[in-house]
Amino acid sequence: MQNDAVTTQLMRGVLRGVITLLVADLLWQLSKAYIARKLEIASSADPLDAAEAARRGRLRTLLPIFRNMLAVLIAAVAVLMVLSELGVQIAPLIAGAGIFGVAIGFGSQTLVKDVISGVFYMLDDAFRVGEYIQSRSYKGTVESFSLRSVRLRHHRGPVFTVPFGELSAVENMSRDWAIDKFLIRVPFDTDIRKVKKLVKVVGAELLEDPEIAPQIIETVKMKGVEQFGDFGMELSFSITTKPGYQTGVRRRAYTMIRDTFFANGIEFAQPTVQVGNDEKSAAAAAASTTARARKTAAQAAGG
Repeated sequence: MQNDAVTTQLMRGVLRGVITLLVADLLWQLSKAYIARKLEIASSADPLDAAEAARRGRLRTLLPIFRNMLAVLIAAVAVLMVLSELGVQIAPLIAGAGIFGVAIGFGSQTLVKDVISGVFYMLDDAFRVGEYIQSRSYKGTVESFSLRSVRLRHHRGPVFTVPFGELSAVENMSRDWAIDKFLIRVPFDTDIRKVKKLVKVVGAELLEDPEIAPQIIETVKMKGVEQFGDFGMELSFSITTKPGYQTGVRRRAYTMIRDTFFANGIEFAQPTVQVGNDEKSAAAAAASTTARARKTAAQAAGG
């Protein structure tokens, strides 16, 4: 009779454990589907204002981490509940897990450092998925996160998996705006006022270009003479663009500046070589050569 009671209790515990696992699985599937839908919306390429784009970028960054943490939490709670339904005392297990966790913490200080550093990077919103960052010798586009590391795709192809603890100061090149500066050399006798007027024309044409204009925040401007070089003056220019577009806009500006300069008679500075022509030195060298020739001829005749 006692055996039947134990068996019945055990069967009830197994049944409740199965129901607990099914509920946990259902909760996980619903949570995963909800997070996947949010990620799909956050990854869509619909036209956005700056605030909405920033919010979606933050969601793309945080939701995968939250999904992993939620999976661990649901699994841990489900296992403890199943053990409790089977009659196992879970209080000692929880206490032992706490002691075991402390021991692991002391033995895995690097792992703990990575996880805690990652939490603070997320709280500071230092970078998001899709942004281009640089830290120490690592640089690239942020592709994904885990609890302890960030995955960077270099613009040449290699992928870096960098633990958060290895990052230091992070240079984010994809926030708000980017200023691109460059120098152009022109001869010393160039009319600077004329060049400045021509650059204003180029700036206006850039803003009228339907392909380039949406990426420009402040069109190309000539700041003035930066310095005098060995064979010309160096003129300083700057363009303010949306992050990631500065290289393409600068290349387009180069082409338009070159064409405009050529059409208006403005030349680019080129290295030159000046050859001196001192007539006195040339005459002295010729006389010396003639004297040596006569001396050689006299010696030959006397010999």
